[in-house]
Amino acid sequence: MCGWCALARLRCPAVWQPAPGPALAVAATITDLRVGTWVYASPVRPAWSTAWEAHSLTVLTGGRFEMGIGTGRPGIGEQLRELGLPTVPVNQRWGQVREILTALRELDGADLHTPVAMAVGGPKAEALAAELADTVTFVMPHTESMQRVRDFDNRRAVELALHVPVVGGSVAPFMAGPDTDAAAIRAADSLAFIPSDPAAAAEEILRRREEIGFSYFVFGAGVAGVLAPVVSKLGGR
Repeated sequence: MCGWCALARLRCPAVWQPAPGPALAVAATITDLRVGTWVYASPVRPAWSTAWEAHSLTVLTGGRFEMGIGTGRPGIGEQLRELGLPTVPVNQRWGQVREILTALRELDGADLHTPVAMAVGGPKAEALAAELADTVTFVMPHTESMQRVRDFDNRRAVELALHVPVVGGSVAPFMAGPDTDAAAIRAADSLAFIPSDPAAAAEEILRRREEIGFSYFVFGAGVAGVLAPVVSKLGGR
C-alpha cells in the first residue's frame, strides 16, 4: 500500500462492525483501492481461521488486501467474558499474533505475500513487529514523546504508520475517546493532530516523514473530503 493512500473500511452505527471478510470482499469489487483491517484483535479470533480469512482476501482482491492486527483495546478481557471466550493473559496475546502470522505465511506460500500492519505497545510487541511486520503503528498517549519511535529496531526498514485522530477541530470516532480535547491536543503540538488546511497538512506530513520516518498515515473517514487535496499534492512524492 502506498503510504499516502487510505484503507477502505466499513463502519456501522453500533459497537460491532460488519464481519470484515465479506465486507471487505464486497468493497474490493466496487473500488480499485486497497482494503484492510485496522485492526483484528487476536484474543477474539482463532489463529488459523484468521489467517485463512486474510489469505482468502488477498486472493479475492488480487493482492489488494492488507491485514492489521494487534492484541485488542485495553479492557478487552471484559468483552471476552461477555462473548464467552477465554480470557487470555496479556503476556500470551503476542504469542497468538505470532501463531496467526505463521499460519498466514504458510497459506500465502512462495507466490503471495499478505502485507501485515501491526499495532504495538510494549517491548515484546515491538520485538515481534521488528521481526515479522510490514508496517508498524505505535499505540501511545496523544502527547507521548516520539523517542520510542526513534528507538524502534527498524533494521528491516518496515514502514512506520501514524494514527491521526484529530484533523483541524474534528475528532474521528473509533480513533479516540469521547472526552478527547482537540484544542488541547493541537496546543500541545501533538502528532495526533494535523491541520485541516490542505497546504499546511501536506507540509506537516512531509515534515513527519523526513524527521521521524512516518510514511503511512491513518485518518478517520469523516475527513476524507477535507484531505483529498492533500493526497493530490503528495501523489508521487
